[in-house]
Amino acid sequence: MMRLVVRVMAGLAFALAAFAPALAQEEIRITQGELRARPISVPDFIGPDEASRALGADIAGVIINDLESSGWFDASDPASHIQQISDIDVQPRFADWRLIGSEALVAGSVEVLSSGDVRVAFRLWNVQTQSQMAGLRFETTRDNWRRVAHQVADRVYERLLGDEGYFDTRIVYIHESGPKTNPVTRLAIMDQDGANPEFLTNGDYMVLLPTFSPTAQQIAYVSFRDMRPTTYLFDIETGREERLFEISPEAESYSARFSPDGQSIVTTVSQGGNSDIHVFNLSTRRLTRITNEPSLEAEPSFDPTGRRIVFRSNRAGESSSHLYTMNVDGTDVRRLTFGQGIYGTPVWSPRGDYIAFTNQSRGQFRLGVIRPDGTGERIITQNFKIDRPTWSPNGRVLMFSVEYPGSQIRKEIRTIDVTGRNERVLNTPGNASDPAWSPLLR
Repeated sequence: MMRLVVRVMAGLAFALAAFAPALAQEEIRITQGELRARPISVPDFIGPDEASRALGADIAGVIINDLESSGWFDASDPASHIQQISDIDVQPRFADWRLIGSEALVAGSVEVLSSGDVRVAFRLWNVQTQSQMAGLRFETTRDNWRRVAHQVADRVYERLLGDEGYFDTRIVYIHESGPKTNPVTRLAIMDQDGANPEFLTNGDYMVLLPTFSPTAQQIAYVSFRDMRPTTYLFDIETGREERLFEISPEAESYSARFSPDGQSIVTTVSQGGNSDIHVFNLSTRRLTRITNEPSLEAEPSFDPTGRRIVFRSNRAGESSSHLYTMNVDGTDVRRLTFGQGIYGTPVWSPRGDYIAFTNQSRGQFRLGVIRPDGTGERIITQNFKIDRPTWSPNGRVLMFSVEYPGSQIRKEIRTIDVTGRNERVLNTPGNASDPAWSPLLR
């Protein structure tokens, strides 16, 4: 785990000033209006020696990549910078930064200590009002410099947009290689920007559908090591894998998701040609069946309170499946969708305001969102086979996988703003699918 010390910078020659509501407390209405990228400048972090300055350039690069990837920021070209920051404890020449169109400035420093640790400090300035909006110092091991950069980006995002950041997070996913008819699948993990990829399983057996626990320390996933889909738990710190339960030798379990408190897992169990939803208590090891229908009941996901579950079903007697919600005990079932096609892979936003889903109709695959009361359904993108949407911790970005047709494996992970704008391909080492976004790591 990261050893990270964070404290507000003290002994300033000028106090933390009040900042302009227009920039710092802006309310972003994600369902209307235009997406405007905020002009911002992030010069290379300064340092007392060559090693520190090199690391400072790397940190600034990660911060810029984080902010620009959100679609809400546009970083200035370093060649356009008039002032060269030499001391972050001195107020910048705001006129120089206004001249190149910047609304905000991130000035930082980094020092590689004799112990091998690094000390990183930064100040966020509102160029328009000439006031400081944030100032923090971090101390950690040098290996953790990327996490420091992500945390700086989170703080900038939060102060300028009034919403929690999501950059200091990780993604668990499925890496695929080999022929399409007999692929090798591995459980893998990486930073949210695609950096630091690492395999968690060796590929000796097929794995699918991973998801993070609320602590980001455990992963539930489907394993075929028993020659049938079975829910397993993987501990990131120890590498220990554990089969959670077994009802009968013929039963299959898949699509597990954790409750918000991490005490339970909701999952699909299929046996005898019928699929129903069960809740597994991780403390008591008790598995409770909460649906009992002859129809398909699958792909459950908790709401942020842990009191309701969204799932897909064809219980209405239709050939296609639709989305439903119910209480955690299986009562008060309500149908959400009535459109054309097959609805599936629903996942509740961490904010509780939307449920993301996939829809397949007439050969088209779509990613959409709908409110928990069934209103406001809209499609935000479409592509080839779209699958496994997952939310950023702040509920403002969706990640999903796309599979392209052809004789070779062609799978990639994409992100998109919940407004339907800023769709991007995530850089991954090889074919990747089934992403799951962790909570914030701090």
